[in-house]
Amino acid sequence: MQDQFAQENWPKEWRAWTTLMGCFFLMFNSWGLVNAYGTFQSIYMNTLLPNKDLLLLNLIGSTESFFVLAGSFIVGRVLDAGLHKYLLGVGTVLVSLSMFLLSVINGGGNHGEGNYGLIWLCQGALLGMGMACFFVSSSQIAATWFLRRKSFAIGIVASGASISGLIYPIMTRFLTEQVGFNDAVKYVAAVVTFTALISFCLANPNPAHIYRKPKKWMATEVWVDSNCFKDTAMLWLIASISFMFFGFYAVFFNLENWSVEVGIGYRDPKPEGIAADAQPTFFYLAIMNACSTIGRIVSAYLCDKFGALRIHAISMIVSSILIYFLWTFAKTMATGMAFSCIFGAFSGAVIGLPPASVANILGKSKERQSKLGQWTGMMYTISAIPALVGPVIAGHLITEFDNNYLTVEMWSGTCLLLAGICLIMAMFNLEKEVFMSYASTARASMSTVFPSRLSISDPEKRNGGLSGRSTRAQSRTPSTRAVSVGGTTTRVESDSDTEKPKEEV
Repeated sequence: MQDQFAQENWPKEWRAWTTLMGCFFLMFNSWGLVNAYGTFQSIYMNTLLPNKDLLLLNLIGSTESFFVLAGSFIVGRVLDAGLHKYLLGVGTVLVSLSMFLLSVINGGGNHGEGNYGLIWLCQGALLGMGMACFFVSSSQIAATWFLRRKSFAIGIVASGASISGLIYPIMTRFLTEQVGFNDAVKYVAAVVTFTALISFCLANPNPAHIYRKPKKWMATEVWVDSNCFKDTAMLWLIASISFMFFGFYAVFFNLENWSVEVGIGYRDPKPEGIAADAQPTFFYLAIMNACSTIGRIVSAYLCDKFGALRIHAISMIVSSILIYFLWTFAKTMATGMAFSCIFGAFSGAVIGLPPASVANILGKSKERQSKLGQWTGMMYTISAIPALVGPVIAGHLITEFDNNYLTVEMWSGTCLLLAGICLIMAMFNLEKEVFMSYASTARASMSTVFPSRLSISDPEKRNGGLSGRSTRAQSRTPSTRAVSVGGTTTRVESDSDTEKPKEEV
């Protein structure tokens, strides 16, 4: 059965495609809600928590990211042991509960009635823990079915976060205007619960997948694979993802507030004196997330052809250039929309390809691929601290320098540039290891075909290492020939080395 799946480009079993749908909704309700946080932050700043420091508001979103990433190594290892249903069940309960609680902790949902501590606890901590159960599960469960098209399958799953980041902001903003914040969140919670239940029913790994069930769950080696830290390419990838999380979500969390500050966006009602072509702030975030969908799918398709690390590195470098040279000069609605579209497309690859890059480093060995969940989880857990601290630093820079968003633009651009350089180093080290492996194999093959090139002074390699030559030498049959010397017939046995005469009477 494993051979069957290994030979097919696309699985023919219907369960593979229903699993892909279930995993899509897992990502829909994990990073999708993180991507939508910018709209919630805008509502908090404008209505529920008007006097709160931007640093504290960014802390809610960064706490979501922290818990999603910090729990990844636990989730990844539990997945490798085949306990996915427990994860999905716990995640469904926590995500649904946190969203419903968010709708009842802010009084009547009117101006200034928000409770920051409870919002942080529900939307930051509790929701983050629930999303952690979904995040790693989404890509790893889908990958068990699409062995030959793994990157493309992960890209389709990752697009769930982009589409969610398009739907939830528009839905939240529209319903808040119609029925108020509390009721709007109740409707959002209903959608979250329904789609999470779909994932629970449909997302099931390939039965042929190899699981690694530990004998002792409390052993350190069960949770931490030391081989991960011995792989140079993997270490560079971990460094890259850490730098990426330092600066990436500073863009998404502050985009709406930036558009207001520049004068190309507004929160309802539309103020007088603003540019005629100004758009509601959530348009910029929704468009960025929508274009991210294209980037995730296209980049995943290219990964299967050119390698995940190559595509990931290119996308990271281009994203940093866009922040440096497009976001900093975007002062009109047209340039603001251009940045949202173009950066959104490349950001989809930036945030969606880390699991595919880990799979690229692990190679095609089934034994190494069985560690995909654990290695991916360890990578994300290490990057949890940067994900928590990065947006907070960005919020502090904005308030410290009197709402000067150039500070955030330089911060994010530099972080992504460093991440891109680390990816290039990971790619270089991986290709060097592959080249050395091929060279070693070729050298061994050549020494077997041309044994005479071995050093005569190395008897171990000459006699023991070349089993084919040794066998042929031992199996060689000595030849005999008769020689007449002075009337006496002598029979001579000869081989390639010596001739031993035997007298015949």
